[in-house]
Amino acid sequence: MTATAYIGLGANLNDPIDQLCTALTALSQLPGSRLLGISSLYGSKPLGPQDQPDFFNAVAALQTELEPLALLDALQSQEQEQGRVRRRHWGERCIDLDILLLGDTQWYCPRLTLPHKELTQRSFTLIPLAELDPHLCLPDGRRVSQLTPAFDGELQRCQHSGFEACCQRLLAG
Repeated sequence: MTATAYIGLGANLNDPIDQLCTALTALSQLPGSRLLGISSLYGSKPLGPQDQPDFFNAVAALQTELEPLALLDALQSQEQEQGRVRRRHWGERCIDLDILLLGDTQWYCPRLTLPHKELTQRSFTLIPLAELDPHLCLPDGRRVSQLTPAFDGELQRCQHSGFEACCQRLLAG
């Protein structure tokens, strides 16, 4: 099976922009996979404890042959390689990689729910996803771009030359 996976990326520790670029580079090198697109960079307030830095977020589109749990394993392995430590729920992290969608796959097991169970409640996933593909529909038929107005003003698009150069390099091949 080949499908388009949409991967949410977030970081707020240890040079977050570099962490995002490292993760995007790793995504581009996954077996049986090809990076199709990367959203703009966004800044967001933390969802959980507010005694942590703001997050930088993006979404990447990845054509992949990996099955859902194999992709999840690859993402979690990359998080570990980059030094992620799970200290507290919704806490600070050097990198967070989430499968938001994998084609029209609907999947539930204790380790993974697809689409991501909180996709439509989070501006930092929904807005970059709609930017990448405004015509994208969720498996239930709702168009992603029709869900974003609820989040107007919640998310700040960021300009960062290092992130933009990283994205251009990875998408060029």
